[in-house]
Formats: sequence, structure tokens, C-alpha cells
Amino acid sequence: MKKTVMIFAAALAMATGAFAAGPVKIGIASEPYPPFASPDAAGNWVGWEVDIIGAVCKAAALDCKITPVAWEGIIPSLTGGQIDAIMASMSITAEREKVIDFSDKYYNTPTVIVATKGEGIQPTPEGLKGKTIGVQVSTIHEAYAKAHFPDSTLKTYQTTDEGFQDLAAGRIDASQADSIAIDAFMATDAGKACCEVVGKVADDPAILGAGVGVGLRKGDPLKETFNAAIKKIREDGTYDEITKKYFSSSIY
Repeated sequence: MKKTVMIFAAALAMATGAFAAGPVKIGIASEPYPPFASPDAAGNWVGWEVDIIGAVCKAAALDCKITPVAWEGIIPSLTGGQIDAIMASMSITAEREKVIDFSDKYYNTPTVIVATKGEGIQPTPEGLKGKTIGVQVSTIHEAYAKAHFPDSTLKTYQTTDEGFQDLAAGRIDASQADSIAIDAFMATDAGKACCEVVGKVADDPAILGAGVGVGLRKGDPLKETFNAAIKKIREDGTYDEITKKYFSSSIY
């Protein structure tokens, strides 16, 4: 009788996920991307997206481990099994969906151009003709600039911040990035001194995607787990509570 009870208990535990093999490894980009994710003075990762990871994992009753991975290798790390999910401000695009699955979006912000002050630059192909634009490598911004600004010179960087540094130093004319990243740059003394936000780029859903989601391996049942957790923190106020700590308005 005791043996039967133990077998039943073990089967129930396995069915409810209690015997999960180790923590769920959440891949974030190892390159700092404030205010979403960056290491503090003690080396701990902090930021809006880090807090959202914690909230989502708590809502899903998952034991999660943040695992920094170089941005260019983050999808291969997922498909190769080194990580279990990507929460690194990765936009949901048709091209990426050929390789991985995505959860529902958990944020969506516009794509913006910031440029040297007083140059009359506009966020259009004509307004950027002959100009040098900085973008982070292997991002939707690089793909968009290649497709929409054929008469501009494109310069790629490992991080968005490196591009902003070159913009502030006058080595490039403009940068394209997520509006939140550009807002953070424009809040710095360097950003205020050198530059101005010249506007949003024209929408292109095929390249810019449908917001940011959790990247997952094809067919992974974790997709439904993350969808349910994202919905839960949106409905119970946790999402808005975290967002208010970092932003003055909604980024959903």
C-alpha cells in the first residue's frame, strides 16, 4: 500500500511539473540595454525587463535563471538548448518566426531617429540621403535601415550605446533605435548637447514586427505558460506597477 501511494505521488508530481529538470534559463543580451537590462555596480542585472522576467516567472510558478548571452548568438543558444527562452527586447518578426516561436507581446514601442542638432535631418529616405546612420548589429533596426535608407551609409555597432557615443562625438549623423533607448540617451548631458529626436520612421510591420515577445523553441509548450503569465501580470496590476518605476507612460 505504501509503495502504491509513493508511485501515485511521484506520478502526480511529474504531471504537475514538480520534477522539472533544473531552472528555466532565460536568455538576456549580455550587452547592456538600459533601462531594460544592465548590470549594476555589484554585477547584478537590473532594469524593467529584468523585473518583468521575475514577475512572469513568479506568475507561472517557474524557477528561472537569468542567463546573459551575446546578442548575435542568442537565437542559436535557444535552438541549441543552452537557454530555454529569450527575454531580451526581441521583436516578433516573420523572419524570426521561421526559426523560433514567440509568446504574445509584452511590450511595443516605436522606432525613432535621433540626429545631430540643426542639420535639418528628417526620418525619411530623402532626409537621410548621404548621411551616416548608426544601428545595433543583427537587429530590426539594421534590417530596416538597409531596406529603407539605400542612399545612406550604414554603420553597425555591438550595442546601441556605442552608436550613441559616436553620434555625440560627431562621427555619424544619426542613430535609429527603439524610442525608449533614445529617450534614455536624450536624458544624458551628451544627448542634450549634441542631438535632437527627429521623429518616428515609417511603419513596416514585416521588418519592425508586432512588438516584443518571449522567444521559444518551435513547439515548446512553455509558450502557453508564458502567454498565461503575461496575461496574469497585465490583469492583476503587476505589469503597470513595474512600468511606473521606469517610464512615465505605458509601453504596452
